[in-house]
Parts: sequence; C-alpha cells; structure tokens
Amino acid sequence: MNPEERKALRKSKIAARDALSPEERKVLSEDIVSKIVESPEFKEAKTVLIYRATRGEVRLEALETAPEAEGKRLLFPLCLTNSEMIALLPDGPDAWQEGYYGIWEPIREKSQEIAPEKIDLVICPCTVFDDKCGRMGMGAGFYDRYLEKCVNAHVVSVAFEVQKADEIPMAPWDKPMEKTFTEKTVYCSEIK
Repeated sequence: MNPEERKALRKSKIAARDALSPEERKVLSEDIVSKIVESPEFKEAKTVLIYRATRGEVRLEALETAPEAEGKRLLFPLCLTNSEMIALLPDGPDAWQEGYYGIWEPIREKSQEIAPEKIDLVICPCTVFDDKCGRMGMGAGFYDRYLEKCVNAHVVSVAFEVQKADEIPMAPWDKPMEKTFTEKTVYCSEIK
C-alpha cells in the first residue's frame, strides 16, 4: 500500500470514528475501559501512560477515575516539538493546558517527567487497527518514536470497532501493539 492509500485508509477510519455521536462514544469508551481495568497488563502496572482524547478518539476519563486505577501513576504525553514526546505526571487539576493540535496536555512546570523505561503500560490512541493488532496513528509518528524507549512496557491500543480494517500495511516505523481493546473484544497479537 502506497502512502496515498495509507492516507485514504486513515481518513476513512477517522471519519467513521468521528461519525459516532458523543453519547455513543461515551458508552463505547466506558465499555473499552471496563476491559482495560480487567486486563492483567493494567492490574500489574504501577505506571501507565494514557492520553486525553481529542476529536473522536476513545475517551479514557473513566479510566482516570476507576477504583482499579487508585494507587497507579497515570502519565500523559506532552509533545515538545513536532517529533518529540515525553511522559508527565500532572500535579493536580490545574496542571493542564490546551496544546499541540488542540490536545489537552499537562503543563511541564506543574508536572513530573517520568522516564520511558519506568513505564509499565502504554495505552495508545489509534486511527486504524486490524485483528493482528497492527496500528496506524495520526501520521506524525510521536508514539512510534516514543515507544522505542519504553523498553519495560506492555504496549496496547484502544479503538472503536468502526476503525477496524481487514489488514493494515505496516510501514517499517509502525510499532505493532500487543493488544487492541475495543467495545466488542480484545484483539491479541503474537508479540510478548
């Protein structure tokens, strides 16, 4: 699949995701979160990198407030440049601002930076996935580059079933996920 076909696939699945109503997205996201908190990867993790949703992405607010998350360090990404991302532990509700691409991000001065090798679980957003846990992001490669440094972490993604493709043509830089959580099921890959 050439770059234009990848771009078209990404665009079609973003449109499918964005077509869900806010009510549907909330209910389906909560279904996904219920599967995450029951997973061994989440139960065993002490430090988890999640994200604040933008546009039609799976919303993880229910994960932030879940009883199962109590005692865990929930980190959030901060994009420093158009290619570099770090993970921050925000120090309270006033440690947030609207950042890159309109995504809510922790304020660096009001947060603690956590080294990638200290992360036990990374939960990635995605635009497209397949049943082998192939993943395509938004195309900027933030997660693909950052995940290379997360040497001790389980790496999973979350998506709605409407984002599923028959097969994703993985580019050399695309990092395969161990699992993909959707409202319907949990897809597992052959890695780890």
